[in-house]
Formats: sequence, structure tokens, C-alpha cells
Amino acid sequence: MRQLGQGFLLSLQPELHDMNETNKGFIQLHLSVMLAGFTGLFGRLITLNEVDIVWYRMVFTSAILLVFTGLPKVGWRKFLQLCGCGALLGFHWILFYGSIKASNVSIGVICFSLIGFFTAILEPLIYKRRLSWTELLFSLITVAGVMCIFSFDARYRYGIMIGVVSSAVCALYAICNKKVSVGVRSRTVLMYQMSGGLVLVSMIIPLYLQVFPSQQPVVVIPSGTNLWLMLCHSLFCTVAMYLLQIQALKRLSAFTVNLSYNLEPCYTIILAFLIFGEGREINFSFYIGIGLILLSVLLQTKRAWSR
Repeated sequence: MRQLGQGFLLSLQPELHDMNETNKGFIQLHLSVMLAGFTGLFGRLITLNEVDIVWYRMVFTSAILLVFTGLPKVGWRKFLQLCGCGALLGFHWILFYGSIKASNVSIGVICFSLIGFFTAILEPLIYKRRLSWTELLFSLITVAGVMCIFSFDARYRYGIMIGVVSSAVCALYAICNKKVSVGVRSRTVLMYQMSGGLVLVSMIIPLYLQVFPSQQPVVVIPSGTNLWLMLCHSLFCTVAMYLLQIQALKRLSAFTVNLSYNLEPCYTIILAFLIFGEGREINFSFYIGIGLILLSVLLQTKRAWSR
């Protein structure tokens, strides 16, 4: 009997290990989502142009990571892949802040909720697997929520269009990041994404300004409050947040991670209501939309845990 009991416990070890890894992944994921909730607020509080915000965010983040990680050796192919992911992330940031500047914090972060929809379509194409109708259904619930939210005011259509493209770029980043970060330490991944991506983003910026002319001065050196806000933004909402996200991606699917980031708007909107008084601009359909987005996240979380 004792041997049978020991054998039964040994047979359960792989399953228990997988369960512990999944739980750890969810803890890391939701900590990163909470930190991400402050990103939109920083985009509103920092008075620089969206291009300057992204460029300095990558500069400060690269400097912080360089102090803690140095320059670990990776192969040239891996280095170029990480730089490419960094460029996608930087481009997403530019569009994300551009959406906030063209509308408001709530609209900018709600557009981000479409990341699950784009992931449900792009991930099967990149990984060459069958489309999951369940994932597509959950993401369409989010789309329905976003449509309810956007019905409340037509003034923000320009910001909405930029935000939709931003979410598509971010979905592509998360999928590619999961693929190229295999076998590389999280800090090393983020270090080369920030530093290598900075070079490529610097090349993207002139083209972006041609398509979306800026209403603010470009190439402004941050000082005073802007400088401190940028440093906090880089340390907490970039280094800490993306390290947690990269670690979560090693344990969870890209779709689960991206769909869970639909909770980011909920955190951000509550803070925006309290700090900026944006609740005065919202009507009942907005709250219906938020409810649908929350429903899609809860359904996918339950599905991932039950596997």
C-alpha cells in the first residue's frame, strides 16, 4: 500500500508542477497588468509629444537595464530578432500615446482591449495551428464591448483609429516575443529589445511624423516634473511590467496574456475618473462595454485554469 501511495504521488508530480507554474504565471501576469494600468495616466500627465515620450522611455529603460544586466552574450540571429520585437513595441507605444493625445485616457486604453481579437487571428497564422473558435468567440465579446463604448461619442474617431492600429501592433509584438524569448533570460530579452529597438524606432519616427503631424514641439529634453515622471514611468511601467509579462509568457499562451491585458483599461479608467474627472464624459453604454470586456477575461481565465 505504501509503495502504491508513493507511486500515486510520483505520478501526480508533473501535473502539480504544471499547476504551480500556471498559477505563478497568472500572478506575474496580473501584477504586470496592474502596473500597465498606470501607463495611460503617465501618457496624460507627461506633457511631451508622444514621439518624445516613447524615445526617452526606451532610453531610460535601456540605461536602467544596462546597469543591472550589463551586455550578456546572445547570437546575432537572436539579437536581431529581439531588436525587431523592440521596434514593434516602440511603434505600438507611439500609436498608443498618439491615441491618448488625440482623444483621452479612457479611449486610448479601451482601444487596447482589441489586442485579444487580433491575437486570436494572428497567433494561429504565425504558429501555423488551427484557429480556435473559443478564443475567437471570447475576443468577439470584447469587440462587442468596444463597439458599445465607442458609440458614446463620435469626436474621438481619429484617436480610435490610431488606437486600433496600436492594439494590432501590440498583439504582433506579444506573439513574436513569446517565440524569440525562448531560452533567454527575461532581463536579457528586455535589455536588447529596448536598446536595439531604440535604434529602429529612431528611424520610424520621421515617417510617423509625416503621416501623423505633431501639434506639439518635437525633440524636447525632459526636465522638472516631466523628467521625474519619465523616470518613474520607465522603472515601474516598463522594466518591472515587461519583466513580469515576459515571465508570464513563458508559462501561459500569448492569447491568455493578451486577453488578460483587457483588464488594463479597467484599472486605468478608474484612476482617470478619479484624477482627471473623465467620468463626466461617459454614458450607460460605456459601462455595458466594460462589463462585456470583463466577461471575456473571466471566461478565458476560467478556461486556462481548467486545462
